[in-house]
Amino acid sequence: MMKKNKVNTLPLVERNSFANDFRWGCSTSAYQVEGAVDVDGRGASIWDKFCEMPGAIRDGSSGTVACDHYHRWPEDLDHARDLGLNAYRFSIAWPRIFPDGRGAQANRKGLDFYSRLVDGLLERGIEPWPTLYHWDLPQTLQEQGGWANRDTVYAFAKFADAVSRNLGDRVKNWITHNEPWCSAFLGHYEGVHAPGLKHFGTALQACHHVLLSHGMAIPAIRHNIPGASIGIALSLHPLHPSSDSEADRQALKRHDGLRNRWFLDPLYGRGYPADIWQLCGKDAPEVREGDLATIATPTDFLGVNYYFPETVADASGDGPISTRVIELENVERTHFGWEVSPEGMVTLLERVARDYQPARMYVTENGSTYDDVANHEGRIDDFTRRSYLVRHLAALRDAVAKGIPVQGYFAWSLLDNFEWAEGYARRFGLIHVDYPTQQRRLKLSGEWYRFFLRG
Repeated sequence: MMKKNKVNTLPLVERNSFANDFRWGCSTSAYQVEGAVDVDGRGASIWDKFCEMPGAIRDGSSGTVACDHYHRWPEDLDHARDLGLNAYRFSIAWPRIFPDGRGAQANRKGLDFYSRLVDGLLERGIEPWPTLYHWDLPQTLQEQGGWANRDTVYAFAKFADAVSRNLGDRVKNWITHNEPWCSAFLGHYEGVHAPGLKHFGTALQACHHVLLSHGMAIPAIRHNIPGASIGIALSLHPLHPSSDSEADRQALKRHDGLRNRWFLDPLYGRGYPADIWQLCGKDAPEVREGDLATIATPTDFLGVNYYFPETVADASGDGPISTRVIELENVERTHFGWEVSPEGMVTLLERVARDYQPARMYVTENGSTYDDVANHEGRIDDFTRRSYLVRHLAALRDAVAKGIPVQGYFAWSLLDNFEWAEGYARRFGLIHVDYPTQQRRLKLSGEWYRFFLRG
């Protein structure tokens, strides 16, 4: 059951509540918006392959066309400028740079596309924030073992080197990976994302190699770009036990260990959590000497992707860590079924700041999906998404007022797009995309964000 959204009782939040140099942006990712999957030498990615699997995508679609951003990027950047963004987060498609994942020479046409994109952003007064990996591993590397193969780590480091050498004269802020939990566990254990595998040990090994590749990429970027600012974007969740029982409290600790600490601990020099490592048993990943030090290579900031909290219960004997997530009744939810909790973002940011003390944090994703319907005038009056955005920015203001070092916010997403296994059934955008015509229309939520950003 979903509580009625209180759109008429929204908090007042103003841009001048934040620092003048606060980053205000939107996020996208390559496979979700670019399309043009066989243009200018791009190779196949694991998502191209995954979309061909029967039943893998809810509506049977793929990112073959998506938002056609590869050809329509000037229009999209004009929309970003008109919103008042001062930052834009996008990802680099690895298969555009190295079609087979590696090689002596990078694909010049692929590099040129991102060079044009960066120049277009700068011309519009928008700071580029590229993410090197947002889940689109070259399919050739997957056929050689993918992220479970240690060789992929070295291929990623070379990819990071090639991209940063070519864009580093204009780009300062870099994110190595987006949501390693998703690429590792949704893709290799739950099987609902590419490459569609279902083995816990493979997921753990893939996760270790993703984190290791993050650490290996940092010195390459720093070598190419003196003064670069480098971080990683993690999907993190505030957690609550479903009851006060000892069993549920212990379940919460285990769930937190794999959901949050499994990434934060090694990134901040603590190694993998001992309690979870013990539970992994024979599935624990191979970790070589020096790996943990590489993963803990210092970064300049932490990206936090926040969407929803989780309520955890004990589930003895069910899965490797014996926990399950409970869906509470009588709470507000998006049409994705995700609980809406602006206060959860504050709780999460407080916890990360207290326990890990990153110098800077950015909310690198935050957004909501609803079934947008145009009114008789063709407008998308997405009142619920506007309410979601307003309330989360009010919560962010409260977090900053508490001294939490958050220095930027990136709404997910600039455009409606290909939403992974959900296909085109879910819309997160502040800008509506009519996929048959590729027409863009600013939604009510986008109008509010523009009003907010322009003061």
